[in-house]
Amino acid sequence: MPDIGLLNGEFMPLRHARVSIEDRGFQFGDGVYEVVRTYGGVPFQLDAHLERLERSADAIGLSMPIPSAQWKEWVGEGVARAGYPECKVYVQVTRGVAPRDHLFPHKTTPTIVMSVREMRPLDPVLCQSGVVVMTMDDLRWGRCDIKSLNLLPNVLARQRASEAGAFEAILLRGEMVTEGAVSNIMMVCGGRVITPLEGVQILSGVTRRFVLSLARKAGIPVEERNVDLKELRRAEEVFLTGTTIEVLPVVRIDDVPVGSGQPGLLTKRLRTFFLEQIAR
Repeated sequence: MPDIGLLNGEFMPLRHARVSIEDRGFQFGDGVYEVVRTYGGVPFQLDAHLERLERSADAIGLSMPIPSAQWKEWVGEGVARAGYPECKVYVQVTRGVAPRDHLFPHKTTPTIVMSVREMRPLDPVLCQSGVVVMTMDDLRWGRCDIKSLNLLPNVLARQRASEAGAFEAILLRGEMVTEGAVSNIMMVCGGRVITPLEGVQILSGVTRRFVLSLARKAGIPVEERNVDLKELRRAEEVFLTGTTIEVLPVVRIDDVPVGSGQPGLLTKRLRTFFLEQIAR
């Protein structure tokens, strides 16, 4: 089955897609993106992803060149063309091709890119046994709520974590926890789910919001507020959320076990709720 690409409205095998070296996405990271996965061939929370794409574009002064209805049509067609059991879809918009200059070009056409690849679920063993994470300084820019193409700090953090044998990097501003390099983080204390509050220092994930809504519907108290590292390390349970990892238990932070060192009961419960909602 083929990996599918779309470039400025034209479908093609992904390997044939080419973007100009003068594209501002390549030159400056001047663009925004989203990643969507499918369940049963159906894109999950597509409306929420497209709404965030538009918010991110608006935040950098980039006019969205196409409406959500067109994105939905392209995503559906791309998934059908790929024919994979499950897909991972990246959609991306840059400010377009222009001579290199820091100032916005006066006239340019945004570049629209989409890729559709097979979605390979996370190893079930990790979902059952939990993962190890490590903490490090958050060196990203000040507008982490914008899902921009500027991901080098995330890349470096994730690479450093991997080299240390950890699954994810948990980022800190001073002693305050922000989020993971590719995920949001939550903890359980006294039967409450606690997570860093929305704002410019985190990218509020679509899955994050979905899981918090599931918790509230189940009568589980939720707190969105500042979280410091000492509090995180004392938590009874910790878990990550994200498009590709769903609800993933954390069993150790640096050299400190989380709770009993095993996935917690409330984390398992929320993961079960999540999978039940997907099945419906």
